[in-house]
Amino acid sequence: MAPATYELTVNGQKRSVTADPGTPLLWILRDELKLTGTKYGCGIAACGACTVHVGGVATRSCVVPVSLIGDRPIVTIEAISQDPVGRAVQDAWVSHDVVQCGYCQSGQIMSAVALLKRNRKPTDKNIEESMGGNICRCGTYVRIREAIKMAGAQP
Repeated sequence: MAPATYELTVNGQKRSVTADPGTPLLWILRDELKLTGTKYGCGIAACGACTVHVGGVATRSCVVPVSLIGDRPIVTIEAISQDPVGRAVQDAWVSHDVVQCGYCQSGQIMSAVALLKRNRKPTDKNIEESMGGNICRCGTYVRIREAIKMAGAQP
């Protein structure tokens, strides 16, 4: 297909990009818009490193073509601290010393924020269900769970 121009709202700003309709949103964010906090992990939506919010929903950006975004706003890790829930999650991540290598953490945080926007008091089962598609090679799952609970307890 021939390249097309897409008007995207990314982190509250209107951005115009020209790309092949099948280009994954991940590559638009990283290569075209230089928002490199969103990571490439697997390319098949299995690891969660590329998670962003599209229309408020945690979305694996490596498999979503730019042509399917439409007018839904996109939020990346670069802007998540502007959201009170996002700030609470980031603060809890630091408080619980979650990060080790850090590669998966932007996707983990984006998934955690989406969970807490739906459910401020998640159970362990809720957390496992929502975060299960986010892989942490360092195995910080216990600290991730505790950080999510801490962030959810914030007003």
